[in-house]
Amino acid sequence: MIKNINKKTIIVIISVVLLIGLGVGGYFYWNNLEKSKTKVETKAPEEAKSATEIITESAAQGVLPSIGANPLESKPDVNPADKANPFKDIKTNPFAQ
Repeated sequence: MIKNINKKTIIVIISVVLLIGLGVGGYFYWNNLEKSKTKVETKAPEEAKSATEIITESAAQGVLPSIGANPLESKPDVNPADKANPFKDIKTNPFAQ
């Protein structure tokens, strides 16, 4: 019975079986890959938040000023437009009717 089947038919049958096997295997692999991604994605933001808080606390110890301090409260007035505006003291609109 095997002697009656030529080489070309055997190659076609083997390739079809391999393609079906790869398709089924790929489907299960892809399906499991998506499930594992959702598990990791739900855990990742919580872990990242706690890790960020820990790193921020350790890095900011004694370095940052207090929140109530405003370094720009006593900044100098360096706007050149305030000094160069000749119409600053005019109180009336010259174009009013």
